[in-house]
Amino acid sequence: MRIGIIGAGTWGIALARMLSNSGHRVQVWSPHPETVDRLAGTRTQKNMPDLIIPEAVRFTKEMEEVCKDKDMLLFAVPSIYVRSAARQANPFVHTGQIIVDVSKGIEAETLMTLSEVIRDEVKANVKVVALSGPTHAEEVAKDLPSAVVSACEDITVAEKVQDVFMNSCLRVYTNTDIKGVELCGALKNIIALAAGMSAGLGYGDNAKAALITRGLAEISRLGEMLGCARDTFAGLAGMGDLIVTATSMHSRNNRCGYLIGQGYETADAVKRVGMVVEGINAIPAAIAFADKYGVDMPIVRAVDAIVNHNADPRTEVARLMGRDKTAERKV
Repeated sequence: MRIGIIGAGTWGIALARMLSNSGHRVQVWSPHPETVDRLAGTRTQKNMPDLIIPEAVRFTKEMEEVCKDKDMLLFAVPSIYVRSAARQANPFVHTGQIIVDVSKGIEAETLMTLSEVIRDEVKANVKVVALSGPTHAEEVAKDLPSAVVSACEDITVAEKVQDVFMNSCLRVYTNTDIKGVELCGALKNIIALAAGMSAGLGYGDNAKAALITRGLAEISRLGEMLGCARDTFAGLAGMGDLIVTATSMHSRNNRCGYLIGQGYETADAVKRVGMVVEGINAIPAAIAFADKYGVDMPIVRAVDAIVNHNADPRTEVARLMGRDKTAERKV
């Protein structure tokens, strides 16, 4: 299959390597000429120096070239750039192509998922799939066993993507609840920030487990209010992705949260991480959703207070622990 990848970050390059090794013809686009030249010349990605990019993977600086004559397009840019990338690609996307979004986020201004953003900008008759789950690029790049979900309302299209991506190292499941899958992928990053803050403050495994569990409850409440399937939140895109993002130091969000818990200002923490921290980008949309639908999301609001309003992390922990008592399960 001929595949164009829009975005040359760690995830885009890890997938380019994997897909090329599976026998697909892969081309990667970056808007930065120096990045294209470096990738083509060194066959390495600066944040994963041990990864060797196959010689068969081609690179381009031209959006038209990465879209032309491709069967499938992957969007692998940071969430805040998905709309501009889709708008730039639109003139070159043709009917019948499958677009796979591997970015995770919600557009704050519109509350659209990223697949909805792509459909809003791309005028050709195409199917859009969200590929999501507990997958650190660093591990996929080493062919370590991983699993993801291919989500699309059209199950036959989800299955086509399943066939393309599935191999001996990556197991792919299908799901028709694309909104639920995308919601999980965006909001789990906020909970991962909270888990990192907890560790940075010196709290233990008990606190981390509580944050992960109750954070998933907040995401699930919002998802059900939006009409998503409950089972999605207990699956790979929900519980699975939340666990890996909230517990691993591969996770940018977890590392950023840890630094904030240690006393770093948010901007300094992001700078030290050195890559996009999607949990910070997701906070405005999460707060807007909670306000619009009247969903109780105290952990998300605590992270917002710390990241965006200079609240003291320990004060927010005390506020969470001192909330009115309630039942875990509403009867």
